[in-house]
Amino acid sequence: MRRSRLLLFLGTLLLAGTTALTGAAAAQASPQAAGGYVALGDSYSSGVGAGSYTAESGDCKRSTKAYPYLWQAANSPSSFDFEACSGARTGDVLSGQLGTLSTATGLVSISVGGNDAGFADVMTTCVLQSDSTCLNRIATARAYVESTLPGRLDSVYSAIRDRAPNAEVVVLGYPRFYKLGTFCVGLSETKRKAVNDAADLLDNAIAQRARAHGFTFGDVRTTFTGHEICSGNSWLHSVDWLNIGNSYHPKAAGQSGGYLPVLDAAA
Repeated sequence: MRRSRLLLFLGTLLLAGTTALTGAAAAQASPQAAGGYVALGDSYSSGVGAGSYTAESGDCKRSTKAYPYLWQAANSPSSFDFEACSGARTGDVLSGQLGTLSTATGLVSISVGGNDAGFADVMTTCVLQSDSTCLNRIATARAYVESTLPGRLDSVYSAIRDRAPNAEVVVLGYPRFYKLGTFCVGLSETKRKAVNDAADLLDNAIAQRARAHGFTFGDVRTTFTGHEICSGNSWLHSVDWLNIGNSYHPKAAGQSGGYLPVLDAAA
């Protein structure tokens, strides 16, 4: 009888320990994984520059090395809808990316605004033209970010909340592109500083509107610090003459080391 009671006691302890461990593991998992995950936005979310694009994504270039794909692989949400698309602007998100949002959506991530501000044209101008022409084009982009972009972001963020009222929404920003104060072939220091300053202005505008809607802003400038172009260990493509679409987009290391930790921390 004593032996039976001892075995019963030990079995109870073992069961309690197993239950505690299971509970601890569940606590470590993201609560958003219990609901569906929808990844919206532009090329920084689709993973342009990271390679390994899915066949079904076509020109949207959704990469299995992009941060949304990496997050869902690690967290196993109940559903995963990868809607982000290369070249997307706020209007494209509104017209074509929100269909899978619902009351069951637990997590939404999005990066958008850079294309609205004319980022690709800014960089083309700054690479090919003089300092003064570059600065003038950046000034035009800055004026757009200050005057027009906030309202367009508000429209997107309001639509997301209407369609996914229960979701945690994480708005990801953009990195600074250049390490300053070091020798670097390519753009002048004047251009590089102006581009970085414009990226800061864009991030600050996005952060302000995201927080006004109760969303979390994911600031990737911190994780990309030390990995900018000209740093010697860049997580960003510079001008890629063999595949021009990669230019100024995160490499696979930028997605996994720059974007994914920020989403992990927020979600």
